Amino acid sequence: MKKIHVGFLLSFDYEKLKLSIPPVYQYSDRIFLAEDVNRNTWAGNKFDVDDSFYDWLKEIDVDNKIEIFKENFYVPELTGIQMDTRERHMLSMHMGIGNWLIQVDSDEYFIDFKKFVKSLRKYDNFLDQPLSYPIQISGYHIDIYKYLEDGLLYVKNRSKVLLATNYPNYKCARQSRERIIYVDSFTLHESLSRTEEELVYKLNNWSHKHDVNDTFLEKWKSANKENYKTIKDVFYMDASQWKELGYLPTKNFKEMQKYFDEDPNLQVTKTYLFFKNFGQWFKRTKVMKGFKKPKFESYF
Repeated sequence: MKKIHVGFLLSFDYEKLKLSIPPVYQYSDRIFLAEDVNRNTWAGNKFDVDDSFYDWLKEIDVDNKIEIFKENFYVPELTGIQMDTRERHMLSMHMGIGNWLIQVDSDEYFIDFKKFVKSLRKYDNFLDQPLSYPIQISGYHIDIYKYLEDGLLYVKNRSKVLLATNYPNYKCARQSRERIIYVDSFTLHESLSRTEEELVYKLNNWSHKHDVNDTFLEKWKSANKENYKTIKDVFYMDASQWKELGYLPTKNFKEMQKYFDEDPNLQVTKTYLFFKNFGQWFKRTKVMKGFKKPKFESYF
């Protein structure tokens, strides 16, 4: 118990796991990949996985810590986001209550997973009675918006990302609506930074399929090095959540970090974390007086 367990969802964008697994491998105790037994996406479309990917898994798994968890994750009666939530719950239950249950998407790349684990270990006491004191641990995304020939566009504001929990009573994807503890950890998020063909395929097969606004794709296609400063409100749902874009003259992850460190919009201070976490503690202390055992949604 009290292990560092990391889970990924294996689907049509499985090739991105070659970038997201290595950063967490050394400092995790077990890694789990959830794969639909029939290789269905949440839209009911088939996806293929090349045999070379499994060969790659065997090559990198020098400590024999990677496990593939196969179940039927496609339920046509459910919406995409309900299937997303259901699969994450099933995966976390398989990973085992009493451990840190970390879920990372295939297009999320930890910048410093060792630092994140060190932050988690400060809260190991929450693993003793997870049902009584459910929490979530949040870091922050740096969203890569679009790759260009000589660099990339990124979103000029950080966004929270729920990465770990001690009790997976998820209500919407990784969101369990429990107390959040914020830590100074970052992931690079490649959610939208794909070819146009890959992006359109994703938009038609992911859990937010019906939430994408009408302006998103045209803005994404038109954005370039010359006009990015004039393009505003670029998020795919509530567009105003991502207000503006920045440009980096590199696609190298290590070089990116230097530029991100110099962007004040992406910094998280100790004072900021203190007040965010105090607010969460105060809010949850008030509601815990009427705490009842969490109930999972009916589609579990």
